[in-house]
Amino acid sequence: MPRLLYQLYEHRLRRQLRAGPMPEHVGLILDGNRRYARQQGFPDPGRAYEMGAQKLDEVLLWCKELDIPAVTLWVCSTDNLKRSDAEVSAILGAVEAKVAALALDPWIHELRVRVKAVGRLSLLPPSTVAAIRKAEEATADYDTMTLTIAVAYGGREEIADAVRDLIRAKVRDGLGLDELAEHITPAAIDQHLYTVGLPDPDLIIRTSGEVRLSGFLLWQSVHSEFYFTDVYWPEFRKVDFLRAIRSFQQRTRRFGQ
Repeated sequence: MPRLLYQLYEHRLRRQLRAGPMPEHVGLILDGNRRYARQQGFPDPGRAYEMGAQKLDEVLLWCKELDIPAVTLWVCSTDNLKRSDAEVSAILGAVEAKVAALALDPWIHELRVRVKAVGRLSLLPPSTVAAIRKAEEATADYDTMTLTIAVAYGGREEIADAVRDLIRAKVRDGLGLDELAEHITPAAIDQHLYTVGLPDPDLIIRTSGEVRLSGFLLWQSVHSEFYFTDVYWPEFRKVDFLRAIRSFQQRTRRFGQ
């Protein structure tokens, strides 16, 4: 009976969403893995990280069904890299295994999903970077959906890196200091962000009950809608995702006007 009720509720949500606008870009902060592991009595959070990585397949399917062309997942922050060696190894091991699987997944190629990774990838182990590059190269020509994986990512770091790259580019063009200062504009910085070429996220979802961005897409989220759910990431369900989309559709977006 619970399964039947769940299916009926899911069908009702899908029907409600049909007539409304869909986000072009959804960001997801994948939070609550450690708390889920403790709740389930796992001896360490590694199993929860693996379960969270597998959740990606479901998210891509949900986005496909709703014709959402871009999704960005924050899987590991620069602050996360300061955790114990064992925990960092578990996080990056799950990321590496999943990214390697994406490069070989027939469904990814059938759907034409472009896989990208953003963040300070130089902080990652060579094996993780190699898996990321292989997935990026294998899907570089695809354009139906863009999956961006934010790993070793921090919002402040991204902005600092963007401004640094912009300054370097203008110096190479021979600009003096005064001319350079005039070129430090929001539009110019946009062109040096990790997510250049993607639309800003319309909707950002965070799991686990925390009500904050923690630095996720700080620059790009200026006009984003936010949705916070108490569900831990490994147990995030399709109905939770559909509720977030429904909440997005119920809002009036003014973009500061």
